[in-house]
Amino acid sequence: MGKEKFEEALDKLEEIVRRMEAGEMTMEESLKAFEEGIKLARFCTKKLDEADRRVDLLLRQEGELVTKPFAGEEREPER
Repeated sequence: MGKEKFEEALDKLEEIVRRMEAGEMTMEESLKAFEEGIKLARFCTKKLDEADRRVDLLLRQEGELVTKPFAGEEREPER
């Protein structure tokens, strides 16, 4: 996947899901699409985890991590 961007990978993953849900693929096409979808999902998860770690680092205050939930989330601050 190299330098692929999160948004591009997510778009590709969504397209694979649409094609698979349509049910018009052969077994071989479905397996190949599933494999690609797994790779894309792992890539997206990795990128989201990296972003989460970066946000946590940016929220460090005086050596103490103060995690704040995004708007609409009900999450306890981690310390």
